[in-house]
Amino acid sequence: MSRLAKRFEHLRAENRAALVTYIMASDPDTATCQALLNGLPGAGADIIELGMPFTDPMADGPAIQAAALRALAAGGSVANTLAMVRAFRTVDSGTPLILMGYYNPVYRWGPEKFCRDAAQAGVDGLILVDLPPEEVEEILPFAKANGIDFIFLTAPTSDDARLPVIVGAASGFVYYVSIAGITGTKSASHDAIADAVTRIRRHTDLPVCVGFGITTPEKAAEVARVADGAVVGSAIVDVLSKQGGAAALDLVRRLADGVRGTRKGS
Repeated sequence: MSRLAKRFEHLRAENRAALVTYIMASDPDTATCQALLNGLPGAGADIIELGMPFTDPMADGPAIQAAALRALAAGGSVANTLAMVRAFRTVDSGTPLILMGYYNPVYRWGPEKFCRDAAQAGVDGLILVDLPPEEVEEILPFAKANGIDFIFLTAPTSDDARLPVIVGAASGFVYYVSIAGITGTKSASHDAIADAVTRIRRHTDLPVCVGFGITTPEKAAEVARVADGAVVGSAIVDVLSKQGGAAALDLVRRLADGVRGTRKGS
């Protein structure tokens, strides 16, 4: 059983949702980011998304765009990102870690080599924001061969005809982008999120995690009532850039308290 499957099984036994945290690899520099990455599980992160720095992060808002630029200026790269994962695995063998980013760096690395190297480093899942299901065969066989879950995004515009196409090749969990827009901007209403999660579950038995626009412990708790996970990225990245790693970990603790204080269906 994969780390992701084990984690969601454990969460179901506890009757709670996951806190999924996102940070950008090498932001603001590799040493600071490594310390933050290593500290996330202890602060309450159940699953970690580690962003791969890229020059044109089209799905991301100002906070993560700025993080990508800081990371690239600090020497961030695919190689550095995988090195950070390897270092993380020396201190944590159980927390699921997902690489999130764009296809261009993966394509340049070589999809087969990338999946092999990522698995050897300790990566559990992959989210490539700009790779639609129609093009995923370029990498999906290599991900499967190396035990890496491939996680797809769904959106408010994904209708009942489109959803089976999206979730058909997915594994690990389904990521619901709760707004039609970029990261770190507006938030969706509770009712809209609840309706969307219900609709997605008609098409898949995979866990459904919700991201985009979740910035506070209260919002994370609200999402945790109806979804299998709440994904928080821009808020953590923003606090890191303004207040440092200790403040970012403090935010994660408060987010975790919010998620863990809420039972789905309550």
